[in-house]
Amino acid sequence: MMINWGILGCGDVCEHKSGPAFNQTKNSRLMGVMRRNGPLAEDYAKRHNVPFWTNSALDLIQNPEINALYIATPPGNHLELALEACRFRKPVYVEKPMARNHTECLQMIEAFSKASIPLFVAYYRRSLARFIKVKDLISSNEIGDIIKISYEYSQPFHRHIKKEKLPWRVQAEHSGGGLFLDLGCHTLDIMDYFFGPLLEVNGKAENRKSPYQVEDCVRMSFKISNGAEGFASWNFSSFFSKDLMTIEGSKGKIELSTFGNQPIKLKKNKFLSSTQKFFLTNPSPIQKPMIESIINQLNGNGTCPSNGESAARTSKVMDLVLKSYYGNRSDKFWSNPQSWPGRTHKNAP
Repeated sequence: MMINWGILGCGDVCEHKSGPAFNQTKNSRLMGVMRRNGPLAEDYAKRHNVPFWTNSALDLIQNPEINALYIATPPGNHLELALEACRFRKPVYVEKPMARNHTECLQMIEAFSKASIPLFVAYYRRSLARFIKVKDLISSNEIGDIIKISYEYSQPFHRHIKKEKLPWRVQAEHSGGGLFLDLGCHTLDIMDYFFGPLLEVNGKAENRKSPYQVEDCVRMSFKISNGAEGFASWNFSSFFSKDLMTIEGSKGKIELSTFGNQPIKLKKNKFLSSTQKFFLTNPSPIQKPMIESIINQLNGNGTCPSNGESAARTSKVMDLVLKSYYGNRSDKFWSNPQSWPGRTHKNAP
């Protein structure tokens, strides 16, 4: 069966990471795009030879020539658009994070489950060769029993964000929180992929330096099913860059990054002096392997590794980590930042 895609929100992500893959994959083609700014939707359509464009989400969703939808808007729109697509009985591939919080994820899962319609989420690293390799190394006992997991991420994002013109990624009503929601979710999901659901999650968030109200620093601890402990931190107001996950086992350890193309390192023997490197660079467009897995599942030839249930687990973890900063994100939360329990940053209005 040919899967005819429509994109809701043809912005930056669609230019290089995902959009081209819909026409490069067997049994798949991009038939329509939508963006609230009509001229930009038209421009995207013309440059990518897409036959239909519109500035109306409903027009795209109900287009009879389109039988699957990719939601690439900010997370603040994910729930509404997914439920509307479900009403028209169309499978959905939604960008990460799945929604602004776990509650919204559960609403999406319930609707698609009742309708018996597939729901996929763009945690595309589950389909990339480098992460499949790490999962294989763990499963084949190359480093023995997992003892400890650690992750550290640092970037000087605060240097590039101006208080007068905040991007949607640091506006909670659109993103669900700060950059932890946008970037941290990738690492948390890949940990779920490697180790299964994260357990005994605790965390703390704060804003140290950045000119916005959402968090810019996050620390968390957790355990995995065998009892091994994990620790992770994200600093989006750092003065240096770092992206390193270390998985320690009883026979060695694995080092890798979430976002880079650096080789995976497998270190073994008593003094960790034997290092094997695996050079597995990411494809372009990077989402193509995930999109291929979705096409295969829709045609009965396989299973996509990222669905609503797995993605919702990551949103639940993020909610637990951010609870001390935001509290329970009820409906009024999105329109009343003054109610955030952890909102103490001196630059916040």
